Amino acid sequence: MRKIKIFFSLFILMLVQTARAQQELDGYLKIAAENSPELRATFNEYMAAMEKVPQVGTLPDPQAAFGYFIQPAETRVGPQRANFGLAQSFPWFGLLSARADVATDFAKAKYEEFENTKSNLFFEVKTAYYNYYFIEKAIEITKENIEILEVFKRLSLVKIEAGTATVVDELRVELELNDLENQLALFLDTKDVFQVKFNNLLDRDENAEIIVPDLLWQDDMPLDQLQMLDEIYASNHQLKGLDHKINAFMNQEVVAKKEGLPKFNVGLSYTIVGNNPMSTVSDNGKDVFVFPSVGVTIPLYRKKYKALISEAKYMQEAEISRKEDKKNTLGTIYENTLKEFRDGNRRIALNLNQSNIAKKVLDLLIITYSTNSKDFEEVLRIERDLLRYELEYEKALADKNASIAFMNYLIGK
Repeated sequence: MRKIKIFFSLFILMLVQTARAQQELDGYLKIAAENSPELRATFNEYMAAMEKVPQVGTLPDPQAAFGYFIQPAETRVGPQRANFGLAQSFPWFGLLSARADVATDFAKAKYEEFENTKSNLFFEVKTAYYNYYFIEKAIEITKENIEILEVFKRLSLVKIEAGTATVVDELRVELELNDLENQLALFLDTKDVFQVKFNNLLDRDENAEIIVPDLLWQDDMPLDQLQMLDEIYASNHQLKGLDHKINAFMNQEVVAKKEGLPKFNVGLSYTIVGNNPMSTVSDNGKDVFVFPSVGVTIPLYRKKYKALISEAKYMQEAEISRKEDKKNTLGTIYENTLKEFRDGNRRIALNLNQSNIAKKVLDLLIITYSTNSKDFEEVLRIERDLLRYELEYEKALADKNASIAFMNYLIGK
């Protein structure tokens, strides 16, 4: 009963530590999203694209004109001294809204680019975090193995003094220690690189502390395997951006067609007329106001508008083909990521089992060597295997979680 209580307590403690570590990672993701220069750049590009909508969706500026007669034009009601005119052009019905739709769809495509950048940033932060966890564990495991070899070295010295072993055993341990210390130095240098990379992703001080758990949790697939590919096709930000571009070029075709239709001009004019002392008409000296004056702009040169329509159609086809190609690429990437996820699961189970067996074998060999000085070379070989299994186990944890992080990126999370 006491053992069950201890096991249950340890299990609860592990869950609490895992939850805290995941909260730490969520906090890092929030910092990255708030600080990322690239994310700010893509968001500002989206905001700039949104400003295109009011630019293309409004009427052209009205035209005002003023004319002054240096030599007044005489009329029966008096000399014309000055003329004011104001004209407004009106495009064909629906043209302005179609232009606004084009700009809106392009802006939505920019927004999907922003969301894709954010999803990719989260994937990179998670992967960098898992890699940093692995290098921390690699350093810890390597140090533990160096300590084990130091014990072997002391044991071999005792046996050499007792005359039950040769100096060869000590030299073999020295060789192993030199290899491990060199590997440890490499891991320490790699840790610095990973730390700088992670903190740069968060746009903070390169030497800032990174908190990782004692044992990395194991993420699972965000959706059932059969649903994942459908979700990728429905939610991937790159595909959604291409959908908006297709819609934009469809609306661009509408714009091109309406551009080839007549435009209307409505205006007014006001003429200042002076008094004619020789005239007796009732309108003598009365200003002239004309409203409305109506005109029509007829687009006679059709080649230009046909080319605009064809251009929009070709761009639609190009984006449709690009979307099909992207779907094929994403399908291949997903299958490869699924393979890495399954491989991670297999490696976790395999290396955990192999580590447990190697520990038991090593314990037995140490006992054997302590009593009769045999199998020392086998002791070192198993010790090397144990180190490899432990490192591979931690690497498998990091790789599995990285594959899940990439799946979340593919579905736009």
